[in-house]
Amino acid sequence: MRRTNNQGPYEPKKCWVGENQKICYATKDEAEVAAKVAEYEHGISGLAVYKCEYGDHWHLTKGA
Repeated sequence: MRRTNNQGPYEPKKCWVGENQKICYATKDEAEVAAKVAEYEHGISGLAVYKCEYGDHWHLTKGA
């Protein structure tokens, strides 16, 4: 998702997980908040968080 603000477009940090790029979250709490926002704003339920095995960050995944 790109958002434009006074500093220019925002591009979230991503990393490759398998054949897909996933958004990186710095903490588990940040990822859990993102999951709640996705459910509230977009109706996407059932998202779970997990620690990335390739870096020191967290991702969302469908299902637990």
